[in-house]
Amino acid sequence: MTIRSRRETVTFKHPFHLRGVARQFPAGAYEVVTDEEMIEGLSFPVWHRVATMITVPADSVRGATERLSIGSVDLADAQRIDASAPDAGPSEPGSSTPDSSNSRSSNSGSSNSPSSKAGS
Repeated sequence: MTIRSRRETVTFKHPFHLRGVARQFPAGAYEVVTDEEMIEGLSFPVWHRVATMITVPADSVRGATERLSIGSVDLADAQRIDASAPDAGPSEPGSSTPDSSNSRSSNSGSSNSPSSKAGS
């Protein structure tokens, strides 16, 4: 049986959760190791994923790390959620940055609006 390991660095822009793990992990770069096993007896090489592990900060000892076994689908879900989360910009909540709701409210004061004609 032939086994290979692939290492990659996965970066999260936001704190994230992994299914089956009760704690949240901080944003940052994480090493992910995927072990694959070669399926023997075929005329071409085929690899089957047998394990996916992520190195995370240890829960109990500051500065230590631990390697958790996770599902590849759970990692992909966490990456998808992280990519779709809005980035925290330089503006603070309540700032005057325009958005679609502000655009709509500024149109309500136009001369074509029934409410502005009623108040005239």
